[in-house]
Amino acid sequence: MKIFAARCSIALVILAAASFAFANPFKSRIITGASSALVITVPDDHFLKITNFSQEGGTDRGVVSVTLTGDENGGTANVLTATRVDLSTGINSQNAPEIINRAIIAGPAQVTVAPVTGATLFITYKKESNVGSGGSNNNIVFVSPTPGATATPTIFPFLSPTPSVGP
Repeated sequence: MKIFAARCSIALVILAAASFAFANPFKSRIITGASSALVITVPDDHFLKITNFSQEGGTDRGVVSVTLTGDENGGTANVLTATRVDLSTGINSQNAPEIINRAIIAGPAQVTVAPVTGATLFITYKKESNVGSGGSNNNIVFVSPTPGATATPTIFPFLSPTPSVGP
């Protein structure tokens, strides 16, 4: 029985090590007003998936800025603004909660998140390989948020048979 338990524990350790070796986990970063800018380099045939970009405090919005570093592309654009999570005070107190947007940015590009004075920014992202994409002419792909389904009560009327008047 001890040999069986030892073999099972060895197999479990090998499987756990393999999952860590091949996993491509999400990364999260906190950027405060005193932090330096977060710079993420996305190489060619890779893409960056941003699943959360939120902000607490501050008056200005945090922005994800992308600079394309390809052959003829060049240029910089703001592709995502932070979702405010502290709407209980100030001029935004009457607004409804905001939807958290997501973005996918194809390389080659340099992604920058600059700090905002008086704010704390939180970003979650994942860099992935774009193997088998069939080409490297991908610039920027925007993914709009999918609103959640809301249930709407509907009353279905019961149809009662109506007498037909014959000839």
